[in-house]
Amino acid sequence: MLYKIEYSLNWGPVYSLQMRILMTLTETAIGTSSASSSSSALPLRVDMLAKRFGQTVALDGVSLEVRAGECIGLLGPNGAGKSTLIRSIVGRVVPDSGTVEVFGLPAGSMGARMALGWIPQEIALYPRITVRENLSAFGRYFALPRTKLKESVAWCLNWAALEDRSGEIAKNLSGGMKRRLNMAAGLIQRPRIVLMDEPTVGVDPQSRNRIFEMIESLRAEGTAIVYTTHYMEEAERLCDRIAIIDHGQVIARGTKESLVRDVFGQRSQVLARFSGAAAGIAAWTEAHGGRLVDSTAEFTIEQSSQIGPLLDSAANTGLVLEDVSIRRPNLESVFLHLTGRELRD
Repeated sequence: MLYKIEYSLNWGPVYSLQMRILMTLTETAIGTSSASSSSSALPLRVDMLAKRFGQTVALDGVSLEVRAGECIGLLGPNGAGKSTLIRSIVGRVVPDSGTVEVFGLPAGSMGARMALGWIPQEIALYPRITVRENLSAFGRYFALPRTKLKESVAWCLNWAALEDRSGEIAKNLSGGMKRRLNMAAGLIQRPRIVLMDEPTVGVDPQSRNRIFEMIESLRAEGTAIVYTTHYMEEAERLCDRIAIIDHGQVIARGTKESLVRDVFGQRSQVLARFSGAAAGIAAWTEAHGGRLVDSTAEFTIEQSSQIGPLLDSAANTGLVLEDVSIRRPNLESVFLHLTGRELRD
């Protein structure tokens, strides 16, 4: 027997949720779709994905693999192709070429939908019903059996630390609680791989730390995670590997340590602030191979012995040193080096 179920919901101009769930079920769809995927298949495999929107190239041969229990960070400037890639993985964008497989199953298939959780950046909740009712509603979209649905709702409430708020109307929650409920709704079917799109946007430090703990507990259970963020410190804390995407291509990938080593080697950065005429500071900085960023002269050196001659040259030029520091390049240094510093809308 074949069923097709569609939902289209709109709950007002401020809190708007439009969902279209198209599910093809046979009497044993949920059981057989999971069993049909190979236990050895990667949680996610993206191969040579390409997508154009008119003359704009959104994805240009993107390939990516995520291993079981791994958290991979997806970084990139605005317009780099991250959103198109995520939407292609969840089946909301049809690529022009290339393939996406979730545990060996094609993206958009019932088996892939059940195995894949998606937590969007936008809050997508029903504001006029309770926390528990929100989770139950999302669980029904996946046709979870009654017992399974009850268990999943209980797990989500516990995971998001919302058990004592389960009867609260969603619109009355704080911003951090709404964010945590939004995350829990994306995991209601207990997926084995989760896509998280900037889950800490707009939350206070306490809520942010709680979200980190939630993510780390998922990793401890072996859930694979694709984590997109603009906060480099989050990627450094949470992610096993990093993929940097720009102009529709993955331009670098690896661990934080390997990326820093590949881009900068053993080099360090010298940051110096001087008093004096701005034009003179800028000219001296440029003449010595550095760049001026927010009134700070930045230089890259191979050895610490280069610092003395550099500062002597500044003194001989008449510049008065106010502060100097040395730092090893980090993930942010790699990101800016590879993608540039110009603002992108």
